[in-house]
Amino acid sequence: MSDNRTGTAGGRAATLSDVAKIAGVSLATASKAINGRGEVAAATRQRVLEAAKKISFTPNELARSLINGRTGTVGLLTSDLEGRFVIPILMGAEDAFGAGQVNVFLCDARGDAIREQHHLNALLTRRVDGIIVVGRSTDPRPSLGHNIPVPVVYAYAPSEDPTDVSITPDNRAGGRLAVEHLVACGRSKIAMITGEAVYAAAQDRADGVMDALGDAGLELVGRPMFSEWSEHWGRDASAMLFRQFPDIDGVVAGSDQIARGVLDTMRDLGREVPHDVAVVSFDNWEILATNSRPELTSIDANLQQLGRMAATRIFDAIDGTAVAPGVEHLPGRLVIRGSTIARR
Repeated sequence: MSDNRTGTAGGRAATLSDVAKIAGVSLATASKAINGRGEVAAATRQRVLEAAKKISFTPNELARSLINGRTGTVGLLTSDLEGRFVIPILMGAEDAFGAGQVNVFLCDARGDAIREQHHLNALLTRRVDGIIVVGRSTDPRPSLGHNIPVPVVYAYAPSEDPTDVSITPDNRAGGRLAVEHLVACGRSKIAMITGEAVYAAAQDRADGVMDALGDAGLELVGRPMFSEWSEHWGRDASAMLFRQFPDIDGVVAGSDQIARGVLDTMRDLGREVPHDVAVVSFDNWEILATNSRPELTSIDANLQQLGRMAATRIFDAIDGTAVAPGVEHLPGRLVIRGSTIARR
């Protein structure tokens, strides 16, 4: 007879395997259906959910069933714990793991290769079931190698090894998105002020901007201006640009900090934003974007979603599901505010 508290005979806690058996699907398919991951036919997903309900299996038990016979721990190895890009990625990963379901060991290598190796050895000694490596920028980083006995996923900074599993923001698509929005707002004389050229993010965003301008039959005003990721640079660069090209009506700024500097210069020049000049930036750092005047339209890199995806890839590997190697680019999203569309 079934136990109402557990949904299984003999008082045993319901497991994902029980759900899969009742629904007549594989363990991997049951996992994806319950956790909303991957492509699962609607009828199959419904059958799995009905089986889970029948034996009182809840999604909160998913992680426990996936790690049955393992240590139930995952390592998060970062290079820059204080960085504002790293924190939302870690938050997204922890959300996906579920509070109390998987223990997370967080290690900060502080950008030091020797310290990183020390932390890696410590995590493996603890017999973690998987490792997420979170970079401080989107520049490719050295691989940890393939002698590691657990799944490894690289988040934000992709691995240089194409046979590793990496997830990174699609900065090129973000550049396109910024220009497409400006063009949709009726802008045609568009300039770009961005960060240091040595960073992949700066180059990728500039490439996306140039691609989108070309598709729209437009040319960039001047050349992409590369330098610091700072308000000071945004002020200086926009002052130089508008002296040379006073008819600019749109600016793509490589970061919210740079965009704040652009807004300062527009006020100094008596240019109204967005009436005279529309400004789009990147990062959607809310403390900057929402406290700017006007508030900044910005490209959000969906970093929490990136963290959740990295955790999902670890779950897939633990679950025995094949995870495709290579770099997966996560599209950003446009957050529209008053720097491109006037607000009442």
